[in-house]
Amino acid sequence: MNEHVHTVSIQFDSKPMKFIMSTATPLLTPRHVAVIGAGAGGLVAARELRREGHQVVVFERGEELGGSWVYTSEVESDPLGLDPNRKLIHSSLYNSLRTNLPRESMGFRDYPFRRKEEKGRDSRRFPSHGEVLMYLKDFAADFEISDLVRLKTEVVFAGVGEGGKWTVRSRSVERECVDEIYDAVVVCNGHYFQPRLPNIPGINAWPGKQMHSHNYRTPEPFQDQVVVLIGGAASAVDISRDVATVAKEVHIAARSVEEDKLGKLPGHDNMWLHSMIDSVHEDGAVVFKDGNAVIADFIVHCTGYKYDFPFLETNSVVTVDDNRVGPLYKHVFPPALAPWLSFVGLPWKKRR
Repeated sequence: MNEHVHTVSIQFDSKPMKFIMSTATPLLTPRHVAVIGAGAGGLVAARELRREGHQVVVFERGEELGGSWVYTSEVESDPLGLDPNRKLIHSSLYNSLRTNLPRESMGFRDYPFRRKEEKGRDSRRFPSHGEVLMYLKDFAADFEISDLVRLKTEVVFAGVGEGGKWTVRSRSVERECVDEIYDAVVVCNGHYFQPRLPNIPGINAWPGKQMHSHNYRTPEPFQDQVVVLIGGAASAVDISRDVATVAKEVHIAARSVEEDKLGKLPGHDNMWLHSMIDSVHEDGAVVFKDGNAVIADFIVHCTGYKYDFPFLETNSVVTVDDNRVGPLYKHVFPPALAPWLSFVGLPWKKRR
């Protein structure tokens, strides 16, 4: 096999690091591959596919690469995300968000997320969302992935046809829908944009305001409000602390809370932890399963997201059931369509 290797030198903390870019003649037939999404998963998938000699096109509906790490102050017209005709906002980032993992755990194995002591960079070990976006853009630039990305181009259909080839239909602001044929499709469209909401008895008659965390950006709308926040994961913790800086009261409803942890939270004058909501009522009351109740102005749902692939047609080979995607081998390949269809970035839920 003929092989040519060149190196790319990159400066980190005044120490040059070399990344080997192999142009080895591939062992397998080069394929034409569509990657849907230019977030972290899509960018690294594109790099690895090109390293193997494949022709890659990355489709990104947004105006810049980075996927879920692109922040916008814009929110959807429906704060709960129920209206199917609403304008979709892909980002779920809030302004104050920082990583809940250290940068050593956030980077790709062969491209460390090193701190950069430059103007406009965040050198903290748990950096802001903006620093993560810069890291991804550095990655794309250093490995020359940006040229593969079609920005402002949305995939509206991807389906397998005759001969096992995939038809990918896309549209952009510059042109109407265009159909192209690919050998394979890699789905990297993220999953932080279709809100999941709990079933709460009485919610349709409850008079207060509601929002899903997908549309939370800053705490100012909650000034002097009594806020009930549902959820116990990382975003719920962040948002509750953020909102507590301006709200009159913040009441957190969470599952699996030990009884001795219920009540006023240490270190906070206006935050309480409760069990889950039992019901809500027309007078504004929110009743918790621990027996407590408050008259609330606002409910914020930090209740996660649904997996959603509205563009994907697999003739029911791949389904989403109870928010589990399957059947998938190693959370990546549907056996009946492997290796021509794959998913990158499904963290841990699949049908068993």
